[in-house]
Amino acid sequence: MGVLEQTKTKKVFFGADNDALVRIIILNILVTAVLFFIRSIYQLSDIDLARYQSDVVAWFILPADTGKLITRPWTVITFMFSHVDIWSLIANMLWLWAFGFIVQSFFGSRKLAPLYIYGGLAGALVYILCSNLIPSLASNASNMALAGANACVMAIAVAATVAAPKYRIFPMLNGGIPLWILTLIYVIINFAGNSFGNPAAYGAEMAGAAMGFVFVNRLNRGQDMGQWMNNVYDWFFDLFNPDKEPEPASARRKIFYDTHGKPPYKKKPNLNQQRIDEILDKINQTGYRSLSFDEKEILRRVSEEDI
Repeated sequence: MGVLEQTKTKKVFFGADNDALVRIIILNILVTAVLFFIRSIYQLSDIDLARYQSDVVAWFILPADTGKLITRPWTVITFMFSHVDIWSLIANMLWLWAFGFIVQSFFGSRKLAPLYIYGGLAGALVYILCSNLIPSLASNASNMALAGANACVMAIAVAATVAAPKYRIFPMLNGGIPLWILTLIYVIINFAGNSFGNPAAYGAEMAGAAMGFVFVNRLNRGQDMGQWMNNVYDWFFDLFNPDKEPEPASARRKIFYDTHGKPPYKKKPNLNQQRIDEILDKINQTGYRSLSFDEKEILRRVSEEDI
C-alpha cells in the first residue's frame, strides 16, 4: 500500500485531528447524556417527571412562546444539541455522520460547524414565526417547544447533495446509489417521524434545508458565510493559549522543486512524507478544492508511486 493510502487513513478518515464532525457528535451525546442523567436522578428520587420537564429540559430546548424565549435566549443554540429521547439522538447522529462526512471532505472541517449552526438558527427562526403567526398554532404556542438537531442535519444533507450532485454511495452496487436518493429517503423518514402535534417543526426543517442550499451556493460564489464564526472561535481559544506559535508559512513557500532532467527544466515538486502530511491536513481543514495545482500534482504522483 502506498504512502497516500496510509496517510489518508491516518489524517483524513473520520476522527482525524480538527475533525469538526466528531466534535459536533460528541457535543450532542454529552448534552443529551446530561439530560438523561438528571432525569434518572428525578426518577430515583420519586419526583414527578413533569417537574423534570419544567425544571431542567425547558432550559435547554427552544420555547415557541416569545415571552419564555426572552428569559432563556441561550436555548436558540442549546436546543440543537439537546434530544429528549434516545432514538432521535441515534437517528440524527447517524444521518449527521453520513452527510457530514461528505460535506467535510469537500469543504473541510471549518465549514461544517458554521453550516450546522446556521441550519439550526434558520430552523429556530421559522419555528418561532410559524408558532406565533399561524392562528391555529399561536393558541398553543405556550406549550410548544423544539428540540434536537433535525434542522441542522437537514441543512447538512441538502448542502452535501448540492455540493456533490453526482456523488454515489456503495459503488460496488451496480455503480453506486446517487446521493440525492439517500437525501430523499432521509427527508421522507424524517418528516414521517416528526410529531403531528408540533407541525411548526416541519417549517423548521424546511428552513434548515433552505439554509444548506444557500450556504453552498454562497461558497461556490466565493463567499464564506461561516468565516466570522471561525474567527470568533480562533480568537476565543487563543485567549487561553498565549504561547501559541505564529501561523506557519504558506504552503506555496514550503514547496521545493528539483531540476533533474534535460533542459528545458520542468518545475517538479519534491516528494516527502512531511509535505504529504501537510497537504492531507489542508484537505481536512479546507477541502480538496482548496489545493493548488502543485499540491494536486503531488497527490497524483504519490498515488502512482510507492515511496
